[in-house]
Amino acid sequence: MSPELVAGLAAMTIPSPDQGTWHLGPVPIRGYALAIILGIVVAVWLSERRWIARGGTAGDIQDLAIWGIPFGLVGGRLYHVATDSGRYFGEGNDPITALYVWRGGLGVWGAIALGAVGVIIGARLKGIKLLPVLDAIAPTVLVAQAIGRWGNWFNQELFGKPTELPWALEVSDSTAIGAGFAPGTTFHPTFLYECLWNLAAFALVVWLDRRLRLGHGRVAALYVMAYTAGRGWIEMLRIDDVELSDVGGLRFNVWTSIVLFVLAAAYFAWASRRHPGRETSVHTDGRPAVAGGTPAGSDVRDDVTG
Repeated sequence: MSPELVAGLAAMTIPSPDQGTWHLGPVPIRGYALAIILGIVVAVWLSERRWIARGGTAGDIQDLAIWGIPFGLVGGRLYHVATDSGRYFGEGNDPITALYVWRGGLGVWGAIALGAVGVIIGARLKGIKLLPVLDAIAPTVLVAQAIGRWGNWFNQELFGKPTELPWALEVSDSTAIGAGFAPGTTFHPTFLYECLWNLAAFALVVWLDRRLRLGHGRVAALYVMAYTAGRGWIEMLRIDDVELSDVGGLRFNVWTSIVLFVLAAAYFAWASRRHPGRETSVHTDGRPAVAGGTPAGSDVRDDVTG
């Protein structure tokens, strides 16, 4: 390979930001937080469109977000601290840093689990059936995750193994040394891989939902299968130290992905046999679902998001 070509490929690598925090007067503006917030906003907007297309009422998703988002943030942090407790507890560590969410560290499994609890509470209060609203929300979580992963780029964290591929990620010398590598080492940009995978998975799940008119939680099951299929192989590229990192030769999160994929696939197969089609009502009082002003069951085509 000629020196000119090597230099050209090196110029194509992905640089990391010089800083992940900016100050607006005394107020710190953190890239990690901005990525998370933007992902949430986009997901809520898309979920609202999908929910209305399924026969829900405008404003329902914002009301559910008041419950789901705080629960999800707490769950994500609890999962991260529980699976990486050595960073925060024990000799030489300050337990109070477990509360420093802005430094990074939100476990997706905990965020989804407790976020779903929040949605369940909100749905019960509003008289909304749980499975239809989960089917409306689930694909948009992929978009939120795709955007939120850029927070790892700002924080220069959770990158993959060393590589010299043209799209390799550059990190600061101190970050490379901290990871046990020489300055100038470039790495797999796993944040980018997951972002692209999630966006492709979103398009696939929405397309299948439109084509097959899925209901009764099957869209949510597809979300789990699509996400875990990507998370499994991307997790194998990562080199960050986590507790429970080697269970039977696989990282803990890889096992989690495998188990959840199997459970979601089993539920999808069961629900397809037991409940083909979609719900005729998304409300617990049995009101007929109305999509775009047309009663459910009419031969209408949903919009691009549903």
